[in-house]
Amino acid sequence: MKYLLPSAFILILSGCAGEYTFNSNLDSDAINDYFKASDVTIYEGAVQPVGPFEIKGLVEGETCQVSENDAPASISEARTLARRAAADKQANGLLIKNCLLIEETSQNCVSRALCVGQAIVTTNNQQ
Repeated sequence: MKYLLPSAFILILSGCAGEYTFNSNLDSDAINDYFKASDVTIYEGAVQPVGPFEIKGLVEGETCQVSENDAPASISEARTLARRAAADKQANGLLIKNCLLIEETSQNCVSRALCVGQAIVTTNNQQ
C-alpha cells in the first residue's frame, strides 16, 4: 500500500503531461472589432476634450425593444453603439450631443433609445 499510492499518483500526473494546443472558432479580428468601442473616450456634459480636436463626422446609436418580452431599450447601449460608430470613423473621442429614451410604443418598437454625437480625433486623450 505504501508503494501503490505514490505510483498511482505518478501515473495520474503523467497522463496530464503532454503538448496540448488550444483551437477556437473565435476570430481575433472579430474580437478586436468587438472591443474597439473601448478605445473611444466619451465627452458629455461638463467633461470636454482638452486641447484641439478634429471633427470626423456625426454618429448615432439606436436601440429598440421590439416586443414586450425583449430587454428594454437603454441609453447605455445606444451610447455604446455610437462609440462603435465613432471607432469606425477612426475617432478616439465622442462628443455626446443628446441622448433620448422614447417609451411610447410605435409601429416597430415598444421603447427606443437614441444617442447622437460627433466623432472626434483628439491629440490629448485626457479628460
